[in-house]
Amino acid sequence: MTALSPGTGAPQASSGRGPLRWIRAHWTAAALTAILVLFLLPFYWVFAHSFESAAQFARNQVTLWPSHPTLSNYYTVLVRDGFTTAILSSLIVASITTAITLVLGSLAGYALSRLRIRGRGVILGFVILAGFFPLTAMMGPLFDVMAHTGLLNTYLGLSISDLVYTLPFTTWLLASLFGQLPAEIEEAAMVDGCGRLRVLVKVVLPLAAPAMATATIFSFILVWSDFAFSLAFLQSSNRFTAPLAIIMLGQSKYQTFYNYTDAAVMITALPILALVLIAQRRIVSGLTSGALR
Repeated sequence: MTALSPGTGAPQASSGRGPLRWIRAHWTAAALTAILVLFLLPFYWVFAHSFESAAQFARNQVTLWPSHPTLSNYYTVLVRDGFTTAILSSLIVASITTAITLVLGSLAGYALSRLRIRGRGVILGFVILAGFFPLTAMMGPLFDVMAHTGLLNTYLGLSISDLVYTLPFTTWLLASLFGQLPAEIEEAAMVDGCGRLRVLVKVVLPLAAPAMATATIFSFILVWSDFAFSLAFLQSSNRFTAPLAIIMLGQSKYQTFYNYTDAAVMITALPILALVLIAQRRIVSGLTSGALR
């Protein structure tokens, strides 16, 4: 018999079906929440243990949050261990690579989208393929080139090597967007006496500002987080970038103090996190602008 609620005569819903009914109605939100927790848990773990004192770390107790959080790890990493030098090195390398990427990517993307080049599709496909080529296969030849040209253990040499990360994506993104822009605007500018290069600088690039911003942000992030090429081409510790310098922190003869390492990881990650949060609308706009035209 169906149970009736007092005073109403209506059937009383089974209490066990409420959560299941909610999950069926909100399964997308539930799945996204689960994925978000899965991805944020490692970040939270590093964040929490970056405030762990040396005494608590020595006890080797697993806790979700330190009992006595402290900022001493950040002070030690930045002041005593000189991690600010590594941050500055990463900033220099990322800035140089991003600048070269935007110049070369703009020229290559415009040429592939506007000039009559035989085999354009093959060239663009090769550019995309180069972005997926194994890095370990490139290190040997690149090391020989750097050694013979005097670029080994220099910021410029590392920046040129990091173009492997950034240039294929930037070229593909800008070539796709430039092809969506109306050619009549460029033709009108050339009728007024502008050459191809001036049209690119004065007309095309301002119209492609969202894509340029997206390429800038992605290039900067890719180079900022590079570890493989930094390990291969930098030899002096005073030139180490942040990802490479992290492995040198907290090292002793018998133990690695991961609370110091976690503090350095947070110092390295927070600028990129802030950049993505601030510019997320610009990133989405740049990636979708070509599809919306």
